Amino acid sequence: MTISTSERPEDLIRTEAAIREKAAALGFGLCRFTTTAAPWPASARLAEFIVAGRHGEMDWMADTARRRAHPQAMWSEARSAVVLGMNYGPDHDPLAVLAEPTKGAISVYAQGDDYHELIKARLKALAHWLQGRFGGELKVFVDTAPLLEKPLAEQAGVGWQGKHTNLVSTEFGSWLFLGSILTTLELAADAPEAMHCGTCRACLDVCPTKAFPAPFQLDARRCISYLTIELKGPIPREFREALGNRLYGCDDCLAVCPWNKFAAVAAEQKLQARAALRAPSLAELARLDDAGFRALFAKSPVKRIGRDRFVRNVLYALGNSGEPALAAEAERLLQDASPLVRGAAVWALSRLVDAERFESLRMARDRAEPDPAVLEEWAQVSSPGTGETIPQEA
Repeated sequence: MTISTSERPEDLIRTEAAIREKAAALGFGLCRFTTTAAPWPASARLAEFIVAGRHGEMDWMADTARRRAHPQAMWSEARSAVVLGMNYGPDHDPLAVLAEPTKGAISVYAQGDDYHELIKARLKALAHWLQGRFGGELKVFVDTAPLLEKPLAEQAGVGWQGKHTNLVSTEFGSWLFLGSILTTLELAADAPEAMHCGTCRACLDVCPTKAFPAPFQLDARRCISYLTIELKGPIPREFREALGNRLYGCDDCLAVCPWNKFAAVAAEQKLQARAALRAPSLAELARLDDAGFRALFAKSPVKRIGRDRFVRNVLYALGNSGEPALAAEAERLLQDASPLVRGAAVWALSRLVDAERFESLRMARDRAEPDPAVLEEWAQVSSPGTGETIPQEA
């Protein structure tokens, strides 16, 4: 049973105050508590999302749906959750790079060190201290297990899930990393956060691929973050032009949130943007081999998609650049070892060279290209130099 604020004994109040103080000392801007026994409406929303197929190729979501159905389905002995938030607010306008078509846009959260590693280390330190000080059993989560952390954070009063389905905080806007500790300790639940979006729909209207079928609903199959990170094969042609120069993730719906006016720049140095990842040159990124990719993205979450998928994204951005001078970069990659890269190079060239040059390249590669998917890319281009438009609904 949830302990109400008025029923809290003095020793529990001191316990909670000590936990919040320790969390703050470890760099967490927010620390809230909630019960794990409450009803869990997020389960029904997840089921609808999966039944509709909106999870795309993320099969792990369907495979672990039963464990995501309730925090106690993850761990039946859990009685309370400590939910932590860490600010990663940028010190620059993350959308400014979209106006520089020869540069690449990497999502703010991926411009610094991998937050999973940073937050996990802090959470483990807090958990170790918590168990040593107050006892009980516990488990630590940072977006790496089947626990729905955003609904849990909303229930704990950390923020609310906005119309873009991301968590929004009155203190940090949309720039908030989450971590959770499930514990057998009984802690008093903080009040849930109310929804403060009002009539605003800026996050919905700004989406380049119309990935929100309705407020508070996301179709991941249309989301640029999904397309550039989770999708393993070629990105569907209908979305390529809408990618613009976005290479890893998309900040549009986050960056336009009006609540960001209350967000401060991230205090944690490792979460701040590296100079090399703020607005990198597309031409330089197109030349990355595997070793160069791993060196550039050491300790970055970008490294998890691998060089081939990343260069695929770079090539779509090259095709959207409108700069014929960059065609040489795409032409060189027609001979790349990866079919995924070669296919993306075909699309880029179809937008950067004239019909005569494209036909010449096609005739040369048709004889040398062994991969059916890449040959299909050549065959699908009927009018080089023109782009596709995306439909309003999938």
